[in-house]
Amino acid sequence: MKADYKNWMPKGMVMGFGCGAAAFLILTIVFAILPIPATAKTVSVIILTIVTIVFLIVTVWMCLMYRAFSYDGKRKLSKQIIDGVASYVKIPDGGKGLDIGCGSGALTIACAKRNPNASFIGIDRWGKEYASFSKALCESNSKAEGVSNTAFMQGDAVKLPFEDESFDAVTSNYVYHNIPVRDRQAILLETLRTLKKGGTFAIHDIMSKGKYGDMQAFVRKLKDMGYEEVKLIDTTNGMYMRGFEAMWMGLSGSTILVGRK
Repeated sequence: MKADYKNWMPKGMVMGFGCGAAAFLILTIVFAILPIPATAKTVSVIILTIVTIVFLIVTVWMCLMYRAFSYDGKRKLSKQIIDGVASYVKIPDGGKGLDIGCGSGALTIACAKRNPNASFIGIDRWGKEYASFSKALCESNSKAEGVSNTAFMQGDAVKLPFEDESFDAVTSNYVYHNIPVRDRQAILLETLRTLKKGGTFAIHDIMSKGKYGDMQAFVRKLKDMGYEEVKLIDTTNGMYMRGFEAMWMGLSGSTILVGRK
């Protein structure tokens, strides 16, 4: 049995845009040969050609993303990122960790494997836009990896169903930028609320100013609150990907926020 972590670029979305491109191409050809007035034909063909090209470009981009993120491909970017974020997580024996937005369970399982004497909870809302991800899939992947120190449950990152200082470590990977809120720093504080004194955190996301505001100021705020070893680590400078790769993938601004409470 092999773990199936799916792909961060859903196959259904890739196929959907590919089919759309094919459909608009067929429509373009049909209108080009229809016996309709020349002006109407020209306008229709131009519009349909433009739409077809847009769909083709998006489809090619999605295919490249799918190849890069595939766990079975050569690039394996998602695996590299998961393993990299997990490397920051160290929990004492008997401790507990929380992974927010666990998806298919990849980061939860990677952290659990690195900390076999601790337990990890992965939470996610498993929305319809990522219908292939589920609690059952996470549990199946844990079993496939031979990991028994994980548990999974449904939850909301904006309002976590846990008491203050419940965990020895909290993690997340490319989750919060997908949440339609104006203040993502508030989500970070909600995450850190559940962290025990002395606990560590490793949160990877697209922390651009447009999505998160001034993160350097946020780091200073955490330090003023008593957090230690807080730093922002750019992951687009060759750590996981290079700047150009991050740009065409739409991942510019990818950063890990790490530290200790």
